[in-house]
Amino acid sequence: MKHARTTLAIGAVAAVAALTLSGCSAGGNASTDGPATLKVWTGFTGGDRPGYATIVKDFEKSHPDIKIDMTVQPWDTIQQKLPSAWLTGQGPDVAAVSSDPNAVAQYVKTNSVLPITMTGSGDSKINTSEFAPGTVKEFTYDGKLYGVPANFATLSLYYNKKLFEAAGITNPPSTVAEMATDAQKLTADGKYGIALADNQTIQMWPVLQWLEGGDIVNGKNCSVVQSSDGKQSLKTWADLVAKDKVSPVGLTGAEADSLFSAGKAAMEINGPWAASGYKSAGIDLGIVKVPVGVDGKSSTLGSIAPLSISAKTKYPKQAQEFLAYWTSKTAQQKFSLQTGFPPLRTDLSDDAQLKADPTVSVFASQVPDARLYLPHVPNATKVDSDGYVPLIGEITRGKSIDDATKSAGQTIDGLTGCGQ
Repeated sequence: MKHARTTLAIGAVAAVAALTLSGCSAGGNASTDGPATLKVWTGFTGGDRPGYATIVKDFEKSHPDIKIDMTVQPWDTIQQKLPSAWLTGQGPDVAAVSSDPNAVAQYVKTNSVLPITMTGSGDSKINTSEFAPGTVKEFTYDGKLYGVPANFATLSLYYNKKLFEAAGITNPPSTVAEMATDAQKLTADGKYGIALADNQTIQMWPVLQWLEGGDIVNGKNCSVVQSSDGKQSLKTWADLVAKDKVSPVGLTGAEADSLFSAGKAAMEINGPWAASGYKSAGIDLGIVKVPVGVDGKSSTLGSIAPLSISAKTKYPKQAQEFLAYWTSKTAQQKFSLQTGFPPLRTDLSDDAQLKADPTVSVFASQVPDARLYLPHVPNATKVDSDGYVPLIGEITRGKSIDDATKSAGQTIDGLTGCGQ
């Protein structure tokens, strides 16, 4: 699966600062208004890559004095190279720093990123008021904005129309209760009702928890998985997997994708990157919004990668103009129509051209209702890998909810510093 969370390793990079080579830096503090070439690093190696190339091409047409030298490389490579590169001034002017939005915090701590100030609704301004929910807060530290979303992918419910018809189910589920019932009905004859991944994956289980009225941490970054609501929100789907066998246990994201692609699972919660592959596999595919939760409200995951500017860039004005164009309404509409991915702006959710595309329209319509996963939570990556993922693994294998959530809650609180 694309867009899975990744871990940013910045260990011991402060020592690299002593290696700074004068005259080789990508930056300085002075703004330069003349012709400029911005070096940009991104990790967008998937099917949406051509859409980002189009953004760059169109930006250069409308800004003839600014050239973009964009290098696309794996996220792991960026995470290994960028911390020291930015500290020493050898790095790019702009970078998508990680597929994990929480990674921005690490660069803020090392004073490696430039505060973004060119915000507003005018030309060459970054219109943060139209960004998807939670994104501005996610990239704001001590009142300063240090990044913008490079993208915003929502999750939807994929379903196999052929398997639904065989089970006598006329319509896809519109509520989480219907989805649970359908998953049971669809589990038969060697087929699973749903493919639920719990590790090395985009976050499926948190979406189910939100729909069932629960969460992982509260506003004070303290665990709530062991609360009454937390346990109840986990119990329904844990029992469906452990007792009713609606999904295999312990699936990775890639394994869940393969199961659905092979026609062996009737449903899967996934992002826009999966659609073309499932169609190519011959699945009679349906894509709908994630069903509403127990509170009658829509909720799904918003997956983002941040774009930030080097604190050492020679071209702070031009770099911010580039981010303004990247996130503009014009660029995002064109990007969505080209890639099938939703825009990162809420003011395009009802766009006529996007609504005319049956795939884009579903993902775009969910942007206003999307939530980020563990936003601004200290040690978020470890909270996921050391606390949440093992919890799901235990309860889907039959461990009691009380015991599993108590242990996970202690782990999570230790990682977030709850109560300190």
